[in-house]
Amino acid sequence: MRMLTSIIGNSQKLDGGAMFGHVPKSLWGKWFPADIKNRIPLACRALLIQEKDRNILLETGVGAFFDPSLRDRYGVEEDNHVLLDSLKKCGLSDSDIHVVILSHLHFDHAGGLLSAWKKDKKPDLLFPNANYLVSKNAWERACHPHLRDKASFIPQLNDLLHQSGRLVVIEGEKCDLLGDDYQFMFTNGHTPGLMHTVIDMPEGEAVIFASDLIPGAHWIHLPVGMGYDRLAEVLIDEKKAMLEFAIMKNARLFFTHDPYIAMSKVQCDDAGKYTSVREEKDFFRIR
Repeated sequence: MRMLTSIIGNSQKLDGGAMFGHVPKSLWGKWFPADIKNRIPLACRALLIQEKDRNILLETGVGAFFDPSLRDRYGVEEDNHVLLDSLKKCGLSDSDIHVVILSHLHFDHAGGLLSAWKKDKKPDLLFPNANYLVSKNAWERACHPHLRDKASFIPQLNDLLHQSGRLVVIEGEKCDLLGDDYQFMFTNGHTPGLMHTVIDMPEGEAVIFASDLIPGAHWIHLPVGMGYDRLAEVLIDEKKAMLEFAIMKNARLFFTHDPYIAMSKVQCDDAGKYTSVREEKDFFRIR
């Protein structure tokens, strides 16, 4: 038995221009109306996989570790740890998770590993019974960031992960902890070593954790990228390869940041344009 559940974490509001790169506001503003600060709403969504004898969580979102000033700067709207509340609705706590798979260690994907901010108290590392999986290149980038993306990482989180003794650094497409139904794809256009989990499902289907390569349905269109991306042209080529793979595998893409669409399939028209179809909203479960 395997059940997949979309899990909502803390939400964010970030600058729409940064999220859509060179796409003009006259276009992206129709998809995501901006507030007076030019910010658009974003989800920080995780994927829970429940099996007979273990629970796997793909990412933890931004969490609530920021102090109030940084929470305001990065548009984190709630001060409570929403991911933990969402897990509780599924009858679970962070101690019930056996594996946490991290596509990379930017704060909006890994900050939920930390406890909520409290004045004059350092955050604790959550998920005490879990192994934390991260790619070798993503780990090295987090430990030695470039000046351009240094602010995207959480130095104290790196220390806590290392000290836990439960950090598993992934170098290949498979991991013995997970088994043959799981494989990894790696991309570098957004950040070095971005790790995408591919979960094989019954009847020949699959689910691909797209992460920041394709953060939402509108980013499926090949020219659409983020200002946060490290290598825009490389990212487009990697995105095309993932979309072709998704169509070949009859796979669904899982989106971390789309506030309206959690998952969809992909189609390509005669002109070579990719679009999302069969879209799933939050909250969903598939078996």
